[in-house]
Amino acid sequence: MRKHIIHPDCDIKFAGHVTWVGKTSIEAKMHMSQYHDGAYTPVLDATFVMVARDPENKRAAFVNPLQPEGPEEEELFQQGEINKTRRIELSTASLLKVAPTAEERKIVHSLFLNTLDTKTVSFRSRVLPPNSVWMEDAKVKGLEICHPQERNIFNRIFGGFLMRKAYELGWANACAYGGCRPNLVAVDDILFQKPVEIGSLLLLSSQVCYTEGKYIQVRVHTEVLDPLTRQHNTTNVFHFTFVTDKDVPNIVPQSYGESMLYLDGKRHFNQTVESQ
Repeated sequence: MRKHIIHPDCDIKFAGHVTWVGKTSIEAKMHMSQYHDGAYTPVLDATFVMVARDPENKRAAFVNPLQPEGPEEEELFQQGEINKTRRIELSTASLLKVAPTAEERKIVHSLFLNTLDTKTVSFRSRVLPPNSVWMEDAKVKGLEICHPQERNIFNRIFGGFLMRKAYELGWANACAYGGCRPNLVAVDDILFQKPVEIGSLLLLSSQVCYTEGKYIQVRVHTEVLDPLTRQHNTTNVFHFTFVTDKDVPNIVPQSYGESMLYLDGKRHFNQTVESQ
């Protein structure tokens, strides 16, 4: 997000084009600007990655190659290659697959030492530091019944509906945590891991996983509950970066799992800061 305030009574212009093409995937960039004070001001930049599917067997389908012309298009195409490499690196370096780096392990140990009770010599005695909140106490959960009016052309729940509900829950969590109305700074990569069928029970869980100054990093996990088998299947994981008007309390993990959430949130926040 380039600009936090979007005026409801001013014209909005969208511009976009295909910037990179692989064998079966396509990257398209969209730019949103709004007319205000006599000029169009950039508001939002978004990148979409689509995967082509064969309508007969539902497998990946090859797409037409893209031939860039001129230095500007060459630069956009190279950026698409960089984005592809970054997505692969993030996937292989996930904390669900590999251990934290040496620097990240030091951060986790420092957080642990800051919560030890100095009056007792025990690893189990933990004390919350001043101006801090336990990560366990920074959750907001919700549930949505997926009605047919939210379906897409494939007779599944529209992805934009899922994104909206995740954003609203994440915003509400950041609002409650910071004590004021936050503004959205960035939305990190969104992966649609599984489709959501009509009639599904969609469970949403929002967690403040990292804070720094006025910034709040929120992770929203969505999953579908099958009432017959009682199985939970993850459909999406969303990462939102919010900013407030004042400094917010520090979020503090207690368990090892929460520490991994903290490091994951820090990675996404650093990536947001670097891209600005």
